[in-house]
Amino acid sequence: MALPTVRQLEYFVTAARVGTLSAAAAEHHIAQPSLSEQIAVLERTLRVPLFTRTSRRLLLTDAGKQLLPLAERALQDTREIELWSRRIHDVEHGTVSFGTFSSAHLYLLPHLVRDFRAAHPGVRIQVAGLNSAEVAEAVRTGRLEAGLVQLPVDDRELAVTPPVFTDQAVYAARDPERTREPVDIRTLAARPLVLSEARWEYTDPLRATLLERAQRAGVALEPVVEVEFQAHAFELAAQGVADCLVSYHVGRSQFTARGMSWAPLDPPLYEHYAFITRKDGAISPATKAFMDLAHRLLSELARAPASAHQPG
Repeated sequence: MALPTVRQLEYFVTAARVGTLSAAAAEHHIAQPSLSEQIAVLERTLRVPLFTRTSRRLLLTDAGKQLLPLAERALQDTREIELWSRRIHDVEHGTVSFGTFSSAHLYLLPHLVRDFRAAHPGVRIQVAGLNSAEVAEAVRTGRLEAGLVQLPVDDRELAVTPPVFTDQAVYAARDPERTREPVDIRTLAARPLVLSEARWEYTDPLRATLLERAQRAGVALEPVVEVEFQAHAFELAAQGVADCLVSYHVGRSQFTARGMSWAPLDPPLYEHYAFITRKDGAISPATKAFMDLAHRLLSELARAPASAHQPG
């Protein structure tokens, strides 16, 4: 059996409310014969009369009385679907679904979330992720719409932008004598070291690069302590447990305050970051706006002057 159309239900509900076909037609700004024909089609579709027509007004039949609340509910559901559609395409509503590496909360996320909430208070924000590999997998499987990750990353089924931010891995120590010169892999292998990303040792870009350098130099890089997060590695180094490697922008506000000095690696080890989305997948306007703001804040961060506490 054919189903009623939304327009037919609208005409039926209006006619039941106002009591005449002419008034219903006027409310919908159409000719009366057109509205009458649509109601007649509705009656034929449902195979029941909906109105008893008198000389003065329309009266609902028993079938019409039963249909009226169902039709009103269907129209309300349709209006809610329309409202949902507008919201899902409107940056002022919806949900940001975004992933980042864990250390982003130290220099990016607080400002990003604060500024985005100020501009779009109606949007819910979901930010997740511990490591770039985890974020990539979440975007690939659809659990997140987009993410900011360190390159290289497993890009299967992903669209990866050109790099939007570049950081540098630096060597940090309490003893300034250790940071007077850039630190090569042989020197690094000979010093007590705390490394982060313990769970991701085989997929973390920094660890992979260090391992490759150590293999070429014929040395073994064996940290005395391994932890999950760069912030924890930095804290242990600040307490004198061991030296650490940290992204410059993670440590830049803490080097002087914690009495730490730093030096670049030799050769320098740059960290490149890019946005990822699912290949051929759509992202919501809210998530797109969140990414745009993140890009702008990262550009400002890249232009910021270096920490006054220089190496050694």
